[in-house]
Order: sequence, then structure tokens, then C-alpha cells
Amino acid sequence: MRDLPPAHPFDDDKLREECGIFGVVGVTDAASFVALGLHALQHRGQEAGGIVTHDPEQGFNSARRFGYVRDNFTSQSVMDTLPGSIGIGHVRYSTAGSKGNTQIRDVQPFFGEFSVGGVAIAHNGNITNAAALRRELIERGSIFQSSSDSECIIHLMARSLQRDIPERMKDALRRVEGAFSVVAMTRTKLIGVRDPLGVRPLVIGKLGDGWALASETCALDIIGAEFVREVEPGEMVVISTDKGLKSYKPFEQTRSRFCIFEHVYFSRPDSIQGGRSVYETRRQIGVELAREAPVAADLVCPVPDSGTPAAIGYSQESGIPYAMGIIRNQYMGRTFIEPTEQIRNMGVRLKLNINRALVRGKKIVLVDDSVVRGTTTVKIREMLLDAGAAEVHFRIASPPTAWPCFYGVDTPNRDKLLAARMSEEEMRVHLGVDSLRFISLDGLYRAVGEAKGRNAKAPQYCDACFSGEYPVAPSDMIEQGFQLKAAE
Repeated sequence: MRDLPPAHPFDDDKLREECGIFGVVGVTDAASFVALGLHALQHRGQEAGGIVTHDPEQGFNSARRFGYVRDNFTSQSVMDTLPGSIGIGHVRYSTAGSKGNTQIRDVQPFFGEFSVGGVAIAHNGNITNAAALRRELIERGSIFQSSSDSECIIHLMARSLQRDIPERMKDALRRVEGAFSVVAMTRTKLIGVRDPLGVRPLVIGKLGDGWALASETCALDIIGAEFVREVEPGEMVVISTDKGLKSYKPFEQTRSRFCIFEHVYFSRPDSIQGGRSVYETRRQIGVELAREAPVAADLVCPVPDSGTPAAIGYSQESGIPYAMGIIRNQYMGRTFIEPTEQIRNMGVRLKLNINRALVRGKKIVLVDDSVVRGTTTVKIREMLLDAGAAEVHFRIASPPTAWPCFYGVDTPNRDKLLAARMSEEEMRVHLGVDSLRFISLDGLYRAVGEAKGRNAKAPQYCDACFSGEYPVAPSDMIEQGFQLKAAE
């Protein structure tokens, strides 16, 4: 057993996407393409990663490691163990398994050998009925090797009576509740699936005669693949070099509910989600925020890097000059993977530093993507005032995060979320800032292209972390006593 500290030991005040997935088929040296794709998706998971490939002579091969892709999947000695023209990969934070105490057996992709052949699976999202499924499967004789909810899919496939892997996967995923984007591979086929609500992303790319599947388009860019389209909510695609791409709709169709926080924070700004530039959406969030929450100030400064596009939009709309009042240390990485208590107490100063000459005597509008626990916000405000800022006004590019996510995001318990315990004014006092404003939920919807704002009767996105309205009931958590929002 290996204790692994958080990927960002001084940044526990952010929501973290838990996984990134990638796969290719019909290319020479698939493992190298997968490693590049995972490198582009590193922001989605920095705890561990894995790659599985298949070669006709050597069969299935896998490598799973803790840490960054660049540290584990660049050496020739490792890549030589992963031959083949088809492969999938996964980067992760801890999911439904033990957090901060991950074992190598929890690292995906997972592999199973069935009577109809072998299959490897990588999953992004969270299965909200995993505990119930696990109990049922164990009672029927299944032996689990990991603490991950994703392993349920393998066991459900093993019990299916269908005659091929795609059909077994359909059987398995029909039993699963929650959010899932899956990439899987057989000896010759690459498979991609999204849950009926399409909560988590998955896109298709074309690379010469080969194909790719990825969580985001930025991972297609890095390998030079052409973006074809998104895997649709509730769709399964089965891709092979001889038959190309075939599409299936194995689930009952329903209205999609893509995760709106992908636009706010999770996705890389150079990706395209839902046909929209993530960067442009975030800039437009800043524009909406400036309209909703104007303030007299001298400078608009982002909390880098996630607050930068919104800060640019706020500056452009308000006419207040944009400036880099905070500088981020781009090279911290895991330098302090086991820091002393004295170093830990330095907190956010290890990651961010104030541009003193710029902020001294100025009224600062500080733009960030979210407030979760509020601990980082307090430290940044202290640093700005210590540097001589005259006033600090926080503008947040998302509504108050008052509810946990059960669909694949590492969210604190609700009692740890500042917005679950305090009103906006109480948060302002607690954080000690001159003013604090969040974008409204309607304003966020306008920024992502919904001109009329949020349809309260039929929300266009999953926004449960803001609204408390869960599109899929988190049955395992309800069983443990979680209280859903009372009907209004």
C-alpha cells in the first residue's frame, strides 16, 4: 500500500475533475499516441496513469504508474513493453475508491479476459449505484481487485450472456447509474460510450487511416488528429480499421445534461465542448459578470490560470485595465510532494506571488473561477493587502458551489462547502474582502450560449453543484444519509 499526497498539496480549494481518457486504433506505435493524448489531458488527473495496448504476437500489455505522464511514459524501456496498433489510456485523481491512499490496482485501464476475448476499459465519471452493484456482484461470486467503482463494469460484462464484447458492454452499462464516458478496446476494436445524459465529455478524431477517442479536443490536437464530432449522449461507437465507425444507441433516449462546470473550469481553454470554444465561453462569463456586478476599481486581475479568460472578459466589458497582479509559479509540480509543516504553512505563497509594484495603492478586482472552501481566497486577500492594495473586490466566474458532485468530480462534503453554510454577504465578511459577487446561474447559462438563461423546468446542463438539482439520484449517497434539496 502506498500513501499518495494530493496532486496539489497546497491547493485543496478547487474542485478537481477525476479522470481523462484516450484511445487510438489503426496507427503505428499506438502507445506513443496514447501517451501524448494523456499528456494533453493531464489537467484532468495528476495522481496516476495507465496504458493498455494489444499486439497480435504479444497479446495485451499494460503499464500503470503513479505520477505524471511525462515521468512515466516517455522512456523507451517502458514504451517498448507496449507494442501494437490499438491502445487506450487513463489519467486519474482518486474516484469512488480510497482517496489519498490509492493502490496500483486502482489505476486504470482495467482488463478482463472473457470467453469471447479480452477487453480493457477506462472510465471517466462516477457510478452512483456502485455500492449496491458491488454488494450484488460479490454475493454472486465476483471477486473485486480494486476499490474503484469502474471495476463494476468489468464484472457486469463477465456475467452477460451476450456473444461479443460490445453487446456485453451494452448489457453492463444498462445496469449502471450516474455519469460515464468510457473508452474500451478488444484485440481489434476501439469502443466509446457516453451515458444517456452526456454528463462527461468524449470526442472522436481521425488520424490518417486511424481513429482516436478523447475526453477533450486538445488531446486530438497534440497528435495531429482531425476532430470529427462528439460521441452523442447515450451513444456507443465501435471502431475498427476494416469496418470503420459504427454507431449504436443502446439506451433509452433522454434530454442531455452536459456538465456546465466543464465550461467553467475542468476543460482546457483550447478545447471545444458542445461546439463552443471553452476559452470564448470563459471570456463571455467575465463579460456577463461585469454586467451583473460592476465596481469602481483600478485594475482587473485574474487568479491564474483558471481565472484568466474571465478576467479578460470582465476587463473588456467594464473598461477597467487588465493586469497580471498575481504571478503563478509554473514549475512547482511535485517539488514539495512531502513538505515539512513549516513549508506547508507557507500555503499558497509557494504557488502564487503578488506583483507588488503593480497592485500597491490600487483598487483590485480579482477574478477567480470558483470558491469552494474559501481557504485560498483568504490567503490571496491577505497577500494583496500585505502588498499594499487599497481595496480587494472578488468576482467569481461561477455561481456559489453549495452542493457536492456525485458524477466524477472530487467535491468536499457539503458541510465543507462555504456556500452551503453562508449567504453571499456572510461569505464576504468571512473572506474579509471589500465586495464579493458570483455570476448568477442565468448569467452563466447566457455565457454558454443560452440567450434566455436557465430553463428552470428543464435545465439544459447538469448544474447540481450550484442548484442542488441532481439529474440522476445519487442512490448510494442517499442510502448513506445524504439529504437531497427539498422541493420548492
